[in-house]
Parts: sequence; C-alpha cells; structure tokens
Amino acid sequence: MPDEPVTNLPGFGVEPTMAAQCSRLAERLLQYCEWGLDGLTVEQISDSRGGLTNSIGWDVWHVVRTVDNIVHFVFDREQPVWLRDNFDQRWGLPRVDQGTGMEADTAYGLKFPEPAEFSKYTRAVSAAVVPRIAAMSDAYLAETMRIRPWGMVPRMEAVLHGLIGHGNGHLGRVSLARELYGKKGLAY
Repeated sequence: MPDEPVTNLPGFGVEPTMAAQCSRLAERLLQYCEWGLDGLTVEQISDSRGGLTNSIGWDVWHVVRTVDNIVHFVFDREQPVWLRDNFDQRWGLPRVDQGTGMEADTAYGLKFPEPAEFSKYTRAVSAAVVPRIAAMSDAYLAETMRIRPWGMVPRMEAVLHGLIGHGNGHLGRVSLARELYGKKGLAY
C-alpha cells in the first residue's frame, strides 16, 4: 500500500486521539447522510416500497436524529437541535421519537422534506455535534452511563457503536436503495 492518504473519502489523517477520531467519524457519517439524499425526489425519499421497508428518508432521519439526541440529550440532558430549531414542527414529524422501536406502519407512513430542506437539519447537527465530540476528554468518553436500550455503557461505545456503527448500517440500506433508483450508491 502506498503511504499516501486515501483522497476519495473526507477526513483521513486526523490526529490519533479518541475524541478526534470519534469527531471525524461522526462528521463523515453526517456527510454520508447528506449525500444519501442527493439527487432524489421527495417521492423517492419517502418511498417505503409499498410498506415493505423503511424509506431512504426514514433511515437518514433516524441516523441524524440519533446523533443529535445522544450527543445532546442523552449525554448532557441538553435540548437537541431537532427541538431547538423546531424541525419537528416545520416538517410535521414526531417531536421526541427518533425511530427506535417505531411501529412499522408509522415508520413507513412518515413523509420527509426535499433534500435541500433536509440538509438544513443534517448540517445544523453536524455544526453542533462535530466540535462538541472533538472537545470531549478521554475521561468524559470513558464515563459509563445508562443508555436505553443498551444499558450501562461508556460514552465512547455509544459514539462508536450507537452512532457510527449503527448509523453506517442504515446508510448501507440508503446506498442500496439509491442504486435501485438508478443513482450512484454511497462511496464508502
């Protein structure tokens, strides 16, 4: 392998600290969320394939809401961007629910805004969360707390599994769904 950094993905070469790595992975995850909606119509974003699966919009919304909710509310009991900026009211979507454990019929019935509007939320979450994670100390990340539905876990596990690992699973479905629409899948 060459010693040159990979240049087709954003963010390689960040310093090797837990906070810097977690921050960059969160930033990349949210960038992929934005790219996942690129070039799609409102109909495509909200399509559940006749009630067979979550829509692209649901998967992206769930990922961004989870990042926002865990970093703000779960970690520090602060208001998430979702509520601070009234996206629930603006979009007519659930105020508190972020999709975890949502009944299938409810999830399949959600309608999402067009990509440019959706990106306002994704970008606002990225602007709030990425520097916040970058500033987290090792002690803060190592602190164990109760996080539903996982139980007692350190914050770093919540970030690495709950946000990054789990979020990329949803983005895999987004990538496949994009290809079913004849669009390019996500580059990861």
